[in-house]
Amino acid sequence: MGHIKKEIAIGILVSLLATACGFFVYLQYISQSDLSETLSKIKEGGMLGSVIALSAIPNLFVFWVFLKKKQDYRARGVLITTIAVALLTAILKFF
Repeated sequence: MGHIKKEIAIGILVSLLATACGFFVYLQYISQSDLSETLSKIKEGGMLGSVIALSAIPNLFVFWVFLKKKQDYRARGVLITTIAVALLTAILKFF
């Protein structure tokens, strides 16, 4: 059972890293100003949930790679993180 938890944890960590990279890339391509100013504009515009949701797109690639390599438990970790990001997006959007 410990091996399965380790594999799921690896999937979660890789997914979080992919989401963070997606967030960084998204901010770099939409912004002409520095990072802190861009973040404040996103918060003011109420677009944080949408930006986080778009940042999770790289998880599709990570999920596909894990499935192709027959690493199902790592893919499960990616799925868990993606669902958590979707819930976070819904919370930010409606509250």
